[in-house]
Amino acid sequence: MKIREEDIPKTAFVTRYGHHEFTVTREQHEKHLRAVLEKLRKNQLYGKFSKCEFWLKKVALLGHVWTTEGASVDPEKIEAVSNWKTPRNVTEIRSFLGLAKYYRRFIENFSKIAKPMTELVKDKVSFAWNDEREKSFQCLKNKLTTTPVLTLPDLLKDFVIYCDASRQGLGCVLMQDNRVVSYASRQLRAHEEHYPTHDLELAAVVHALKIWRHYLLGNKCDIYTDHKSLKYIFTQSELNMRQRRWLELIKDYELEIHYHLEKQMW
Repeated sequence: MKIREEDIPKTAFVTRYGHHEFTVTREQHEKHLRAVLEKLRKNQLYGKFSKCEFWLKKVALLGHVWTTEGASVDPEKIEAVSNWKTPRNVTEIRSFLGLAKYYRRFIENFSKIAKPMTELVKDKVSFAWNDEREKSFQCLKNKLTTTPVLTLPDLLKDFVIYCDASRQGLGCVLMQDNRVVSYASRQLRAHEEHYPTHDLELAAVVHALKIWRHYLLGNKCDIYTDHKSLKYIFTQSELNMRQRRWLELIKDYELEIHYHLEKQMW
C-alpha cells in the first residue's frame, strides 16, 4: 500500500543501527538498494553477482520463510522436528526446547504445552520421562509441524489483543484484520502463583504490552479479556501497589479493555 510522502516520517522506528522509515514503493527500494551497493563499493566490499538475488517474492531467512502474505516456519526446520526422537536425558530436552522456543510466537499456549518438559530442566530435578511429558513432546512436535502463516504487522492499522490467564500460565495473541500476528505465553513465576484472579488477568495484559511494545506504542489497540472487572481498572479508586504500578505502564498506550466471554476468546 502506497503512503503519502508527508506521512512517511510517521512510520519511523529506531534500532541500534540508526533511525529508519518504512517505504513500500519499488522505486524507493531501488534507490535504497543502489545506495547500499555504492556504499559497499566505496569501502571496497563486493558481493559475488552469482550469489545475489533481487526482487524475490519469497525469502528464506533465519529459519523463517517471508512472503507478502506473512511469515512461516522454514520447511527444513519442520522436517528436522518431524524426525526428532523422544528425549532420553536433560541435554536432549534442552536441545529440543531451544528449537521449539525459537518458534514459540507461532504456537498458541506454548508455555502451557511445554511445562511438563520444562520442569525437568530445573535444578535438582531428576530425569523421569512419563506419559504426561511424552504427550507434551508429541503435542509440541505436532504444533511445530503445522504452524500457521503469521501476518506481517501494518503499523498504520489498529491492533487487537486477546489475553487469558490461569494457574498454568499467561497467554495472549496479537491480531490485525482478524489474522494472527504473533502468539505469546509464559509460565507463572513463583510469587505470581499466589496472585488473586484479578491480578493474574491483569498480568496477562501487562505481559502482552511489554512483549509487543515495539508494535503497540503510538498505535490504537483493543484488548479483550474474560475477566469483566478489568474493564473498570481506569476508574477503580482502590488499587494495591502492584496494580498502581501496572496502571502507570498501561497509561503509556492508547488502548481500551473489553470484556469477552472465555468461550468466545480467540
